[in-house]
Amino acid sequence: MLRPFAAAVAVLLVLSAPSRAADYPAPKQGDVVLKDFKFHTGETMPELKLHYTTVGEPTGQPVLVLHGTGGSGASMLVAPFAGELFGKDQPLDAAKYYIIIPDSIGHGKSSKPSDGLKTKFPAYDYADMVDAQHRLLTEGLGIKHVRMIIGNSMGGMHSWVWATRYPDFMDIAVPMASQPTEMAARNWMLRRIMLETIRNDPDYNGGNYTAQPRMMKYAVAAYGTATAGGTIAYQLAAPTAAKADKMVDERLAQPVPSDANDFLYQWESSHDYNPSADLDKIKATVLLINSADDERNPPETNVTAEAMKRVKDGKVLLIPASAETRGHLTTGSAKFYAEALRELLATAPQRGM
Repeated sequence: MLRPFAAAVAVLLVLSAPSRAADYPAPKQGDVVLKDFKFHTGETMPELKLHYTTVGEPTGQPVLVLHGTGGSGASMLVAPFAGELFGKDQPLDAAKYYIIIPDSIGHGKSSKPSDGLKTKFPAYDYADMVDAQHRLLTEGLGIKHVRMIIGNSMGGMHSWVWATRYPDFMDIAVPMASQPTEMAARNWMLRRIMLETIRNDPDYNGGNYTAQPRMMKYAVAAYGTATAGGTIAYQLAAPTAAKADKMVDERLAQPVPSDANDFLYQWESSHDYNPSADLDKIKATVLLINSADDERNPPETNVTAEAMKRVKDGKVLLIPASAETRGHLTTGSAKFYAEALRELLATAPQRGM
C-alpha cells in the first residue's frame, strides 16, 4: 500500500478503512532507539529511532510485515489486508503469530528528515532500512529468526533485500508488488521525474521551504495515476471525459500527503535497489505475489521470470488482471492470496538458525 496515493485511488480501491478491533487483538505500539547507526554512505547517527506496531503476543511465531513507500505500520492495519489475515482462523491468526510491523527509516513515527535535520538527514537506501529493521528485531525485541517476512511494494523489495542479506533469518519470504531486479525502466524514470518536479519547484528552496511546494501535489498525482490503479479499473471508473475530469479534480483537491523532504528521501531510497546478484544466496521458501496488471512490475518484460530461475525454492503467484484488480495496488487486498499464504505456512519447512 502506498499511503501517498491512497486518497487518490479511493474511488478505485478502499485500502484505508481500518479493520474492526474485534477482528484481532488490539495493536500495540513501541519504539527502539538504535545507537550509532551507520548508513551506507558512511555517515553515522548517534541515535536512530524506529517505531513499530505489534499484533499478538511475543510467545507466537514471529512474522515481519513491511509497508510500502510513504506508509507505516498503520497503513498495514487496514481491512483489505489485516482484516483478511490477522483474525481468528485466518492465515496469520494473531493467536498463533506475533506480527511485527516497523515504520521504516524516514516513515511514520521513525526518525526522518522532518524531525529537524531536513536535508542534513543522512541519505538512506533499502539496505539501510533493512539493517535497521534487523537491529530492531535482534536488539530491540530479542528475535533471532522469523517464520515469515511479507512485504508490499517497497516492503516487497525490502523482503528481497532481507532474503539475500540475511538468508538464515526467515523460513519464508513473501515479496509482493515487486521484482528481484534493478530499479529501472518506467518505474525509475517516472520516480525520477516526480522527484525532479518537486526539487525544481521554486517553493522547495533547496529543502528550506516554509510551506509544502505547490508542484508536489501535481507530481504525486501524475505518478500515482501512471503507476497504480489498473487499466480495466480506470476504464470502469472513468469511461467518459467528464468522469475522468472529476477524478483528476478530486485528486488535485487532496492535501499534500507528506513533508516534501521526507517524500523525496522515501522515493530516492529505491535508486540503488538491485538484489539480483545475490539471488542464489536465498535459503527461504519464496512466494512472489504480483498482479498481471501491475504498472510498475509488468510481467511481460520477463525480467522477473528469468530472475526467479535463480531462486532455489521459489514460485510466482501472478494474480490475473480483472475488473477486481487495481494494478500495483492489487496486493494491498489479501483476498487474492490468503489461501495461498495458509498453504505456504502449513507446508514450508522450518529452517531455524
